[in-house]
Amino acid sequence: MKKMNYYLLTILFFFLFFAGCTNKKVSENGNQQAVKNSTTSETMKKTAIPTLFIHGYSGGESSFGRMIKRMDRHAFTKKELVLIVSPTGKVQAQGNLTGTENNPSVQILFEDNKNNEWNQAEWIKNCLAYIHDKYGITDVNLVGHSMGGASSLRYLTKYDDASLPKINKFVGIAAPFNNFVDLSKGESIEDVLNNGPKVQSERYTDYLSGIKKVSKDIKVMIIAGDIEDGSLSDGTVPVADALSVVSLLKAHGNDVQEKIFYGKSAQHSQLHENTEVDKCIIDFLWK
Repeated sequence: MKKMNYYLLTILFFFLFFAGCTNKKVSENGNQQAVKNSTTSETMKKTAIPTLFIHGYSGGESSFGRMIKRMDRHAFTKKELVLIVSPTGKVQAQGNLTGTENNPSVQILFEDNKNNEWNQAEWIKNCLAYIHDKYGITDVNLVGHSMGGASSLRYLTKYDDASLPKINKFVGIAAPFNNFVDLSKGESIEDVLNNGPKVQSERYTDYLSGIKKVSKDIKVMIIAGDIEDGSLSDGTVPVADALSVVSLLKAHGNDVQEKIFYGKSAQHSQLHENTEVDKCIIDFLWK
């Protein structure tokens, strides 16, 4: 009887062990499939309109590289082209736009990745001119992280050249649109969203004076992060700063959505590694 009980306990142990491994495997796979399960690539709208991804201050290939790879892996986009911009604004290309309706991604890399937003806005213009002249591209989307978002809005408020591709959608992720200005005393995030910031930096007032050049047809998604440490910021950019242009763009007539992410994965440089941010961008750009 003791021997029989021993065998039964042994069998039960192995059953529980393998059941635990199976559950762990499902959990891990579930995390890996987070982007895929947000929606299915088969239900997404697929076009040949490229989306340009623009990194932030001191950023590089990895800044958006992993996000694009995650989206590419599940067929939401296809990375087709990398445009490398020299400090003089010359554009060099790796890859080609094929014209396939696969939501192509274009990664923009600035060799001088600590340059000012005025030059970066011109470099964005050069990239748009390049894909227009070489591939006949007439429509694009822009996604910018941090200074890449600020430089993208600088481009939109500075240039209105009809010969360049039209911007259909713009995503700004943790971008210091008001140059790191935090909430004023007695001011709330709701106040900023409804009325704009009380304290306006020179950068913000430049956007304000150039807003008339921004097409009202551009749909906008503004993303901020709050690491919930009491700073009301992503550790670098205040939430109020990242959301400072929401009211400005809405008043101009643009369709604007805003989203705040919370916790450790909402840290400034983690936002482009956050699969929940991936889902948000996928749905906004291609759903």
